[in-house]
Amino acid sequence: MKQRILIVGAGFGGMWSALSAARLLDLHGHTDTEVAVLAPQAELRIRPRFYEPNVHNMAAPLDALFDAVGVTFIKGLAERIDVAGKQVDYRDEHGNSATLNYDRLVLASGSKVARPRLEGIEHAFDVDAIEEAVRLEQHIKSLDKLPESSARNTVVVAGGGFTGIETATEMPARLREVLGENADVQVIVVDRGSEIGAALGEGPRELIAEASSELGVQWRLNSTVASVDAEGVTLADGQRIDARTVIWTAGVRASSLTEQVPAERDAQGRLHVDRNLQVIGQDDVFATGDVAYAAVDEDGNYALMTCQHAIALGRSAGNNVAASLLGVEPIAYSQPKYVTCLDLGAWGALFTEGWDRQVKFLRDEGKQIKTQINTQWIYPPAANRAEALAAADPLIPVVA
Repeated sequence: MKQRILIVGAGFGGMWSALSAARLLDLHGHTDTEVAVLAPQAELRIRPRFYEPNVHNMAAPLDALFDAVGVTFIKGLAERIDVAGKQVDYRDEHGNSATLNYDRLVLASGSKVARPRLEGIEHAFDVDAIEEAVRLEQHIKSLDKLPESSARNTVVVAGGGFTGIETATEMPARLREVLGENADVQVIVVDRGSEIGAALGEGPRELIAEASSELGVQWRLNSTVASVDAEGVTLADGQRIDARTVIWTAGVRASSLTEQVPAERDAQGRLHVDRNLQVIGQDDVFATGDVAYAAVDEDGNYALMTCQHAIALGRSAGNNVAASLLGVEPIAYSQPKYVTCLDLGAWGALFTEGWDRQVKFLRDEGKQIKTQINTQWIYPPAANRAEALAAADPLIPVVA
C-alpha cells in the first residue's frame, strides 16, 4: 500500500510543499508515496494583491500543475485532525463527511484576519479572502448610485499595518474612478500606534507619512474602533466618523486547525516548529506558511505571515516531510534575507532590505519592483514537470 503525505491547504505554503515533496521523491526515484493536497479549491489565491481592483482575476488554477508533477488534489474542507489516529476528517464538495489517512501531515491551512467581537463588526469589509475583497469591490462600484454625502465619499481603514497601508493608499484612486476625478474623497486610517506607519519601523516611516500626505490619506493615531455600523464608526474616545465604507485590516490569526494539534502555539496561534519545520513534539506532523512559528536565522528572527516567507517555508516543509519518509537528511529551513515592498498607490512603492528595513528603492523604482512581484514572482510555475520540480528546490532564495 502506498504511503501518503497529506498537505492541508493550497495557499503559498501548501502549493510549494506539494511541489517540493514531489521533487524529492522524484530525485530518489520513489513511486510508493502519494502526495495529496486537501483544499476547497485547486487554485492559488493571490492574497497579497487583494487590496487592488479586479480581484476576481487574482486566482491561479493548479489542476494542470498538480497533474504535471503527479500530485493528487482532493476538493474539500478539513474539519478535524486526529493526530493519534493519523487521519483528517473533511467535508467534500457535496457537503458529505469523509476521512483521509496519512503517514505524514503538512498543515498549511493559512490564516485569517482577526475580526474582534465589536458591535456592528459585520458591517466592516476586509481584503483577506477573495470573496470578501470582491464584495468590497462591488460595494465601491455601487457608491455612485448613492446620494452624494461625506459618508459616501469616506473610507475608514481600521489598522495601520502593511495591509492597512496598502489598502488605504490605493483607495483614493479607486474612489475617484467611481465618483469622478474631482470628487472630494476622504480615506482615514484608524491606528492604535502613536506614529504613522509605526508598524513598519523607523526607516520607512517618514516616506509613508509623505505618501499619505500627498495622496490625502489621513491618520487617526492612538485610536481604536469601538463600534461599527452601516453609516460609519465610533472610536474608543467617542469620536464619530461617518463613512459608508469601513475596511478591517487589524490583526491576523492562524487557522483554528492548529488548535487540534497537541503542541505549543504562539500568540497568533502558530505551531512551534523545529528548523526542519516539524511540529515540536509530533513525529509525523509538519507545519508551514502562516501556521508555523519558525526561526528564519540564528539571530532570533521568526517568519512573518507573508507570502515571502510562505514560499520558502513551503519548499522546506515539502522537502523535509518527504525526507522523513525516505530516511534521508532534511535541509534545515533558513531565510536570513528579508525584504519588504510596500505599495503606496499613486505615490509609488517602497522597497526595503533587512529586518531594520533599510530603504533601497522608492516611488517609481519601487513600483516597478512591486509590479514584478505582484504579477510574476509570486505566481505558480508553469505546468511543466521538469520546470515545476526544479522551481521547488528549497535552496532557491526567495525575494517577494
